[in-house]
Amino acid sequence: MCPVNEKQSPDRAFEAYRGDINAVQRRVAREIDPGARALVVAILVFVLIVALLLPHTGGVNGIDVLLGGDDARAARVALPHRIFCWLALVFGVGFSMLALLTRRWGMAWTAAAGSGIGCVFGMLAVWSRQTATAGLPGPGVGLYLAWVAVILLTFHWIRVVWERTAAQLAEEQLQRQAAEEQPQEGLLRRNERKHGAVAGDPPATSEPAKNSGPAANSDPEPEVDS
Repeated sequence: MCPVNEKQSPDRAFEAYRGDINAVQRRVAREIDPGARALVVAILVFVLIVALLLPHTGGVNGIDVLLGGDDARAARVALPHRIFCWLALVFGVGFSMLALLTRRWGMAWTAAAGSGIGCVFGMLAVWSRQTATAGLPGPGVGLYLAWVAVILLTFHWIRVVWERTAAQLAEEQLQRQAAEEQPQEGLLRRNERKHGAVAGDPPATSEPAKNSGPAANSDPEPEVDS
């Protein structure tokens, strides 16, 4: 923080703290305030973790799908199903927890984007189990629950990111207006000081010339008649 001299004008005092104010504004602009949505997101993350532990197809749970174990190969788990589980784990659980802990706008945006992609692969995962060949198990409760949780996470993170983006745009507009008004106000203050100094000067008066010598100081002698 820059020290301010007591003799400095208000304009220079404000300029001394402008760097600190801009740094605080940039830090606040990178943060999010999910409010009550934070609790909803935390519950959805917990539900998603539980869904990965539940059966996704037959006796194959989400962890087996992630690792690609023998049970997953025996059930012929398709590639979209595995991609969906990884997206749910990385973005639905990982980045959602990081966004809640750090309150960073970038983390929230990443969680929203990754969860949005996970919604598409979740649909493909359900479709792949519904169209499996005869004798193979269909989609389980864990797959449906994980898909719904990812969809809800995407919705809430998009709302948080959108609200933060709108606030950032409004803040940037205010900063641009303040930057445009600041030079004009400074110019007006300089002109006011200049005109005030000119109006306050005393009018210039010419001093009468002072004659030096005794003749200038003595009165003329009267004439004497002869």
